[in-house]
Amino acid sequence: MRQNWVTAFAQALNQGDDRAYVNFLADEGWERVRAAYPAKTWDRLVTIKRRYDPSNAFRRNQNIPPEAPQA
Repeated sequence: MRQNWVTAFAQALNQGDDRAYVNFLADEGWERVRAAYPAKTWDRLVTIKRRYDPSNAFRRNQNIPPEAPQA
């Protein structure tokens, strides 16, 4: 019964918004990391990543890839 209440409450909070908060993400894939940033911020971070870490050596946790992964 409690699980039903929690599920209903989570659905009411969601309201179709797919954005995320990067510090609350687990290993959910790069799409969820992308959803945590506005478009201009994401583009700026990818540009920095390409410049300073093009081989993606620092790829742990919520990684911003230097190039978009192939889906």
